[in-house]
Amino acid sequence: MRVSLLLLLACTAVLAAQARADEPGEPEVLVRKVQEYAQKASAMAKSALSRVQESEVAQQARQWLSDNVELAKQRLVRFKEQLVQLWKGTAAA
Repeated sequence: MRVSLLLLLACTAVLAAQARADEPGEPEVLVRKVQEYAQKASAMAKSALSRVQESEVAQQARQWLSDNVELAKQRLVRFKEQLVQLWKGTAAA
């Protein structure tokens, strides 16, 4: 899917550059405009991809924290129960 999107962007850049070229006989202008569009498209694609990855990483981090906080709570409850049993055992003795 990414490859097809980049191919579509490249084709669009070529068509747009060709349409915006002042003189169709000058290939340097066309080449320069295509390069500019390709650089812009590449930067936009990298930005979008990094946002998606950051979002996935943030989601994974939140999930990890959530899971470990719940585990810590469970262990604290178990520790309190054991402490109460120990306290009752020493008070009875």
